[in-house]
This record gives sequence, structure tokens and C-alpha cells, in this order.
Amino acid sequence: MGCKWLETPEVMNQEMLFEVVTPLGFVVRCTRSYWEFLITHKHPVLRGREGQVAQVLADPDQARRSRKDPDVVLFYRGESPRWLCAVARREHGSGFLITAYPTDAIKAGEEIWIKSR
Repeated sequence: MGCKWLETPEVMNQEMLFEVVTPLGFVVRCTRSYWEFLITHKHPVLRGREGQVAQVLADPDQARRSRKDPDVVLFYRGESPRWLCAVARREHGSGFLITAYPTDAIKAGEEIWIKSR
């Protein structure tokens, strides 16, 4: 059973920018049009950094469950004081990128995965 949002005709007909398997075992997708929205309206600082965001999802240093929504996971990669965070929603084994942003702090929330060093 896939993510209903990802199976709509509107999404299925859009060009995927990336599809990444996370270490939590689910795929996160981002369409080219959604990425354009993200870098135009929310976080222009991410322009040209889609590869880094995909890498955060594929090989994070840690992942935390959102305190507000158990289906949302925040993936972090980097080191203090600068982290790149990619936020994804998981539904029925599939996921999609909600947002991404640089940050100097890791948000509170249940740590659900950490990279072994």
C-alpha cells in the first residue's frame, strides 16, 4: 500500500527530482515542481543544494520523530553548529519531503535512528 498523496494523478505525472531510501527503510520523494516551490517561497538558501538534501535523507547523522506528528521524521546531517535538516512525512511505507533547512540546533523529539561511528 503506497502513500495516497504520492499516488494522485497530479503527483504521478510530475517529474521526480529525487527518490531516496532512508535508513529507516522508507522512500522519500520530491518532485521538481515542489522543490522549485520550496526554494522560491520557503528556503531560497537551499537553491542548488538538492543533492545535499537527498544525502541527508539517505545518510543522516540522526533522525528524530516529530513531537507534534508521529508520521513526520526530521533527518539531520552535519555537525554543531551547522546542520542540514530534511523533514519528511511517512505514510504506509512511502514518504515525501515536507521541507528542508539549515539549522544550528537539533529539535527536541524522540531519537529514532543514529549513525554508528
